[in-house]
Amino acid sequence: MSNIAFLFPGQGSQTVGMGRDLFEKFPAAKAVFEEADEALGYSLSTLCFEGPEEQLKQTEYTQPAILTVSVAAARVLAEHGVTAAFAAGHSLGEYSAHVAAGTFSFADAVRTVRSRGQFMQQAVPEGKGAMAAILGMDAARIGELCQQASDEMDCMVAPANLNAPEQTVISGDAAAVARASELCKEAGAKRAVPLPVSAPFHCKLMEPAADKLASELERVVFHDPTMPVASNVDARFVSRSSEVRDCLIRQVTGAVRWTECIALLKDAGATTFVEVGPGKVLSGLMRQIDRAQPMLNVEDAASLEKTLAALNAV
Repeated sequence: MSNIAFLFPGQGSQTVGMGRDLFEKFPAAKAVFEEADEALGYSLSTLCFEGPEEQLKQTEYTQPAILTVSVAAARVLAEHGVTAAFAAGHSLGEYSAHVAAGTFSFADAVRTVRSRGQFMQQAVPEGKGAMAAILGMDAARIGELCQQASDEMDCMVAPANLNAPEQTVISGDAAAVARASELCKEAGAKRAVPLPVSAPFHCKLMEPAADKLASELERVVFHDPTMPVASNVDARFVSRSSEVRDCLIRQVTGAVRWTECIALLKDAGATTFVEVGPGKVLSGLMRQIDRAQPMLNVEDAASLEKTLAALNAV
């Protein structure tokens, strides 16, 4: 099973109740939640299992919550003898990938992503930034139209998530995002969908967050990853501890090059992809990137059972 790639979800995959089934049925998962509660000084497990949803949707809680459920799922897979040859994570998910690869401890990761969430939230005053998903248009063309909108509005917008060939998320000042959305629709995009986010992630407006995160990451002890981890910002593998910190800092203001990360994994020999953590957002993106790729997921006991059966049948 050396051709498996683990894919870890990012923000937007959270739901109240996530992780509860793993917590109740697998001691390895329970231990992860207990470690998170201790590291954070509050009951993250209660927030994941019971909500309230409004709080779970706040970035500083969402990020450690998704990381914890994802790491719990990865530990349960490991307990069942399933390990990956490669890992990648979408935005926040890159931290989950590095925990799975042993790059840094789970306790350090969960504290760091709580701070990352706070820094990202504080970087831009509420309402000043925005994000929108542009569907049915080439990413390069979207980039050109973002530049046009930035020039016209005298503020910034740029591609932030290159999620699939026909799905690119743009991010920046609210006025420029609105103008870029109009320009994309006029130029033939199928849809431009404003996203319900609390800040404009993965763009230059996040520079204050990147600076603060850099100081936070100074305190983290890094090890060489036990497997290659795809870097969002460069769409290349990181295999040395010395590279990780820089990639994670630049990721805050840089675009998530997800389509290229999947191509990288395939070129390296990955033939089976497992979404490890809550939801099926990445499974949905894979259908848009390459429908032929077998995609499995693990977020609870039922999906674990299905995945184990599928892997054993290979």
